Amino acid sequence: MSHPTVEQRLSVLEKAFAELQQQLNQGAIEQSPIANNWYDRLVGSISDESAFLEALEYGRSYRQEK
Repeated sequence: MSHPTVEQRLSVLEKAFAELQQQLNQGAIEQSPIANNWYDRLVGSISDESAFLEALEYGRSYRQEK
């Protein structure tokens, strides 16, 4: 079993990057603005509110024990 060299692996990565860059420039990949505010990125990311509240309670009890 032969393993690709670093140069071969880098060549594959460079080709893939060039293809993605071309798709991005042609509009094939949708660009979405990245939220600068961490809160904006977090909103809506938690689908199970009860699990979230349970995790908050674990964190709260851990901090109070210290």
